[in-house]
Amino acid sequence: MKAKSHISGGHAASASDVARRAGVSRSAVSRTFTDGASVSPDTRAKVLRAAEELHYHVNFLARGLSKQESRPVCILVSNLHKPYHAQLLDHITTALQKAQRISIIINVGDDPAAASGALEQTLNYRASATIVLSGAPPAHMVRRCVELGQSVILVNRADDLPDVRHISIDYETAMRTAVQMFMRAGCRNIALVSRAVRTPSLLAREEFFTQYLSEQGITLQIWRGASTTYETGQHAMRELLVGLHPPDGVFFINDLMACGGIDTARREFKRRLPEDLCILGFDDIAQAAWSGYDLTTFAQPYSEIADAVVQNLSNAAPARLTLTARPVWRGTMRS
Repeated sequence: MKAKSHISGGHAASASDVARRAGVSRSAVSRTFTDGASVSPDTRAKVLRAAEELHYHVNFLARGLSKQESRPVCILVSNLHKPYHAQLLDHITTALQKAQRISIIINVGDDPAAASGALEQTLNYRASATIVLSGAPPAHMVRRCVELGQSVILVNRADDLPDVRHISIDYETAMRTAVQMFMRAGCRNIALVSRAVRTPSLLAREEFFTQYLSEQGITLQIWRGASTTYETGQHAMRELLVGLHPPDGVFFINDLMACGGIDTARREFKRRLPEDLCILGFDDIAQAAWSGYDLTTFAQPYSEIADAVVQNLSNAAPARLTLTARPVWRGTMRS
């Protein structure tokens, strides 16, 4: 008769349950499921058979709470409904899983108070590190995590904090290239579409773009909205194209807004792209490559960021790492 494969009461089988079923010690069970530990072939076979019968799984989290590399990695992110954040999170969590690291995702939203509470919450999980993808958590909360001995990895933030690891993008080179692209296309009446409340990454793009365009003797039109959504891009394009001096080139601070701007320019104002109007985005979200948009943009180095996050967990990457966002030429810019 086959032995029962469950523990009474509906509880998950423990290592002690396996030991009793196999007729061995508790430590023998532990050694069986520990790589490199010494255990006889006969004992190993008994333990594995008992574990299979009881559907036993090792609680690696409980076993490894004292080990830095076994504890979870917390990821703080906001605006998961936006393609850029979702795409970056997908790459990072995939890289962490390949590295056999468990991640806890905390959606901090746009509320600074909620962001602070979420960052504080990571301490309760005894996380080995906190990866901050959002611009929302204030610097003093990040500093608190560092003071309490937690490793913090900042992605695309400008906080000048000690003992924090940074992964950032070379926006200066990207924006110099963006200006050159508009100059090459023959655009001389250029607009920038951004957001009123800017994260460090958005601010860097805006400042460098403005600087390098000014060096070309061109005064930039700047339009700022309440958010960086598709609808904001639509609203921006409506206001820009009905003005006295409509632009012949528009740089949208991100691709999602650029998609809204493209649809509005074509459908409501019958603009031909790139003949009548050049549009440039930033991020290279999946939608940018869709045939309906065919958006020229700058590609965020998603895979490189994810790899750098994993390397930072073991201090195998520089404490400050700057990556390149490369231009992706498509059909919305004259070349």
